[in-house]
Amino acid sequence: MPLTLHNTLIKRKQPFTPIAPGRVTMYCCGVTVYDDCHLGHARSYLGWDVLRRYLRWRGYGVHYVQNFTDIDDKILNRAKAEGTTMVAVSERYIQRYFEDMHHLNVMDADEYPRVTEHIGAIHELIGQLAAKGYAYAAGGDVYYQVEQFANYGQLSGRSLATMQAGASGRDLAATAKANPADFALWKAAKPDEPAWDSPWGPGRPGWHIECSAMIRARLGATIDIHGGGGDLVFPHHENEIAQSQAANGKPLANYWLHNGMVTVNGEKMSKSLGNFTTIRDLLDGAWVGYPQPVDPMAVRLFVLQGHYRKPLDFTQDAIAASINSWQTLKAGLLFGDRHGVALAWPAANIQSPLQAPGPDDPWVERFQAAMDDDLNTPGALAVLFELAKGLQREGNRLVHEGKPQSSPDRLLEQWQTLMHLAQVLGFEVPDDSDTDAVSGDLDDAAIAGLIQQRQIARQQRDFATADEIRDQLAAVGIAVVDQPDGAVRWHRQ
Repeated sequence: MPLTLHNTLIKRKQPFTPIAPGRVTMYCCGVTVYDDCHLGHARSYLGWDVLRRYLRWRGYGVHYVQNFTDIDDKILNRAKAEGTTMVAVSERYIQRYFEDMHHLNVMDADEYPRVTEHIGAIHELIGQLAAKGYAYAAGGDVYYQVEQFANYGQLSGRSLATMQAGASGRDLAATAKANPADFALWKAAKPDEPAWDSPWGPGRPGWHIECSAMIRARLGATIDIHGGGGDLVFPHHENEIAQSQAANGKPLANYWLHNGMVTVNGEKMSKSLGNFTTIRDLLDGAWVGYPQPVDPMAVRLFVLQGHYRKPLDFTQDAIAASINSWQTLKAGLLFGDRHGVALAWPAANIQSPLQAPGPDDPWVERFQAAMDDDLNTPGALAVLFELAKGLQREGNRLVHEGKPQSSPDRLLEQWQTLMHLAQVLGFEVPDDSDTDAVSGDLDDAAIAGLIQQRQIARQQRDFATADEIRDQLAAVGIAVVDQPDGAVRWHRQ
């Protein structure tokens, strides 16, 4: 079954075929670095992280580029309010971006170009547009002349006539535009703001030209996949197409993918409504909607439980449900660490669980069928949860009955498959949840020694000591189960 992706440009799914066999070029619009990342950013960058991981799992080499917009009115306003510089504000929030994304296990892009590093490339692109009759200068500004681009509106489905009618009441004299729908490629310098020399006078780039220039500079004229939030379809991505295609004579991207928008309790997230929530607020327990720290993997699970193109509503109940669901999935991922010794698994199999399952594995086939259908992560997660719940049941049988229903080899195969597929979706049990941390630095040998001491105490009818050892183990997450035949089983909670 081929991988199919929903292409916004043609408004339907289509089989994915890259420009170069086995190689994918991919660009995603990055953040404007003036504030901490919010839940909308989490939704977007988790989605593109999974797309990139899945493409790699399918055997493609992926070159992924994501920019930082480090010159913008919002950055300048923040710098002015803080009495600092544009560079200081940008550097601070770039660092905080990486902190937030690493918590969510989002892989770093291959490149993070910045707008201020591409001023020359932006000048070159604007110059080509002007030479071809698509751009005009006016009072130090440079505008794109949308009437010159015959296919303007192809991505968003908006007609130029409708856009012009909607903007007909605006004061053109205030901007020196020839047409209300024209947009800025270069903005004339303002007092006390950063500016760069250009053929049209000192100034700085317009928003839309930035991505067109960075894509061409880093990936070439045409790329395979361009991703971004649904709010960028118009005007940002529409204008990117107009700029790049007019200058290069080629399509900017063959596949345009857009994720759905985020709401909070059914309302659009905004500072004015008081429901604006950052990623770190959610993780630290500072979100009023859920005032408890949330495991980053539970946030990742919450986002992927919805299809990337659908709206996503953050609510207290939804987050709480994802936290519980993550406990189920985490228990499955920890199955080998908790029960591998009891099943007599070779140590090498426990320590190297990511051995790839065979392509004819039925779990893998179902997982791939879901993901090939426009990244159907809810369907893929259903496969993971079936595996995790099955392992959880077998773990309970092992603890309470002394043996599982399935063979140890079969359980090892299922656990390795779960671990492998979970990694494709970016799920990992953090270091502080591993078996050593859970058991308070007690390894299996130390636990076995304490249980033996407890058995001796019970045989000597020293029940106070036996209870003390049981409590000691319980305090570090070790549950002791006395069997009817006198044997003792234990497991990590």
